[in-house]
Amino acid sequence: MGMVDVLRSIKNAEQAAEKRLSDAQDEAAKIVADARKKSSEMIQAAADQSVANAQAILDDARAKAQVDADAVKSEGAGDVASIDAQSSKNQDKAVQMVIDALSA
Repeated sequence: MGMVDVLRSIKNAEQAAEKRLSDAQDEAAKIVADARKKSSEMIQAAADQSVANAQAILDDARAKAQVDADAVKSEGAGDVASIDAQSSKNQDKAVQMVIDALSA
């Protein structure tokens, strides 16, 4: 093998190495871009799930609060009915007391 053949062989090896290096850099850039895209999708999915979970928690809290409010409302209505019934029973006595007080 002559000197020209050796130099050509070296030059071909350098070109092949440069090609491999360029291909490796392209592949690395593609891997990084794919990883960024996937991480962005994962973050978005997590954010969406977080919103859905928060909404479910709020809906559950609202439902429980409505049950409590309905119970208080029912209890209050019962108290009002009891007071109304008691006042109706005592109305005649109160009227008589006022009449007696004015007559005296």
